[in-house]
Parts: sequence; structure tokens; C-alpha cells
Amino acid sequence: MNKIKPPEFDTQFAADIFHGLTTYPKSLSSKYFYDKRGDELFQQIMHLPEYYLTGKEFSILQEYKEQIGLAFTSDKGFDLIELGAGDGKKTKILLRHFLEEKFSFRYLPVDISDNVLLQLSASLKEELPGIAVEPQQGMYREVLDRLTDYKERKKVILFLGSNIGNLSQEEAVSFLKKISSSMSSEDLFFMGADQKKNPQKVLDAYNDKTGVTAAFNKNLLTRINRELDANFDLDAFLHWPVYDPETGMAKSFLVSKKAQTVQINSLNLEVEFAAWESIHTEISQKYDDTSIAWLAEESGLKMIRSFSDSENNFKNYIFQKS
Repeated sequence: MNKIKPPEFDTQFAADIFHGLTTYPKSLSSKYFYDKRGDELFQQIMHLPEYYLTGKEFSILQEYKEQIGLAFTSDKGFDLIELGAGDGKKTKILLRHFLEEKFSFRYLPVDISDNVLLQLSASLKEELPGIAVEPQQGMYREVLDRLTDYKERKKVILFLGSNIGNLSQEEAVSFLKKISSSMSSEDLFFMGADQKKNPQKVLDAYNDKTGVTAAFNKNLLTRINRELDANFDLDAFLHWPVYDPETGMAKSFLVSKKAQTVQINSLNLEVEFAAWESIHTEISQKYDDTSIAWLAEESGLKMIRSFSDSENNFKNYIFQKS
């Protein structure tokens, strides 16, 4: 690997790509999957038969929306703050129910992708025009710093889709501590978490037969090519997921099929790959009640209720500040 000259970084994206590809083992953050094309690919993933997570959580919200609504509502109303809102398909189950029950609430969807927020706002205006919507574009941590400003009434923080699984154990505790510190005694945190299960079912979810998940991972290389003037050959990399049933850790890699050198011109960087060297792109941690209870205890939260699908593949948890 030949670093010609330490570059000046114009963006955090450039800095993170540089550092991720100049360390060993190489890694790239999954948060950069979500450009416009990445958003489209992830929407396709959520509809794949192998990707059970979306359907299972959808069924939970549909079955338990009344109980969830009763837990969320308060006399003064509430602010519903969703981290990683995406297309809002699952959340709309709750939003529609809240409208029908005439709950007083404001919806604040948060997402790193401005494109996603624009699409979500447009769809809500058409489908559920009675909702007060205030989109918040940015990284979770940036928005969490502002959450303490919402203290005039109860706030309910949503974190659906097992997004907690994309964080390492250390990152998850740090993130949940940030959530806890922003909460008052009446606030709630509602989180989805994929559960440990048959290892083959997990692997299939991240390695669909049609190759959409592989394209989703490789799209990050396309983004680097486009935004940083690089020359990654996507066909020279293999998408490879693995799963450890003992720890519940699923990981995804892009593996170089041959010895090769990639030029990233905007970073003045040449990246050398040995044959079968990998780039770690994503983690997807699977949980059970014991590990969730440990996370909560470490983070200053207490779990007060959970909801599961009929096969116990997925769970949604309600937490209070402990």
C-alpha cells in the first residue's frame, strides 16, 4: 500500500474511506451504503423472501398497535422521534392508528439520507395528511445531541428494523447511553432487535439468491469510484456473509478475488489488495432477552415490555430510563 501524500479531507466520507482502507484489516462503514442507489437497493432487500426482518417486525406492529399506542400516549400528547426512518412503511402502521385514535403527537423522522426523508415526507402528505411531520436530516449522534431540547412533553424514541445490530457491542452501549441521557422519567425508547435463530436462516437473509444484497454492498465501491475518483472493479470482489451462532454476530465482507491495486485519485492513494483479502463492510448482531437485558443495564435503561412475532424471530422492546 503506497500512501503518496497525506491528503486534506474535504468530507467525513473521504476521511473515513481513507482510514478504513489504510488500516489492517480493511473496513468500510455500512452507514455509507445509503446514497440514492443504495436506498433503492435496500428497499428491494426489504421485499426479498429471504429477508425476514421487515415482515416479522411489520406483523408485530400490526398485531400489537393498540397496546403500543396505549404505552406511548399521554395527556399532553407526545413527540415521536424515529431514528433511521427509511421509507416509514412499518411506522405508518402506528401513525395511522394514532390518527384514528386522535392521539396528539408530532412525528420527527430522522435519517442520514435527505433523499429518503423527501420521499417519506411526500408519501406521508399523500397518505396521512393529518400528521405534523418535522424531518431531521443527519447522523444519529448529531440528532441525539438535540433530543434533550424536546422536554415540554413526553417523547418516544423509535429505533426499528434491528438497526441496533449494526453497532458493535461497545458502540451499542455508547449509543444507548446517549439515548438514556436524553430521556426524562416519562419518556420511552422503543427498539427492534433481531433474535438468535437457525444460522442458515440468518445467512440466507444476507445472501439472497438474486444478488441484491451483494449489489447493495458493492454499491459502496461504486460510490467511492464516483465521489472520490477511484477505479474499483466491482467484478473483482466477492460479497461474503458469515454468522457465528455462539455470539450472534453476522458479518459481511467484500473479498478481493485477486491481487490488485486500486487508485483513489481524490485521496492521492493507492490501495493494494492481496488475493482473497477482505474489506469488512457490515455487522448485524442478533440478540436474545439475556443480551438485551445486559445492554439495557449497561446503558441506564430498563426493559418494561416486549412484543414478539409468532415464531420468536424478532422482538420489539419498550424501555424507560432506569
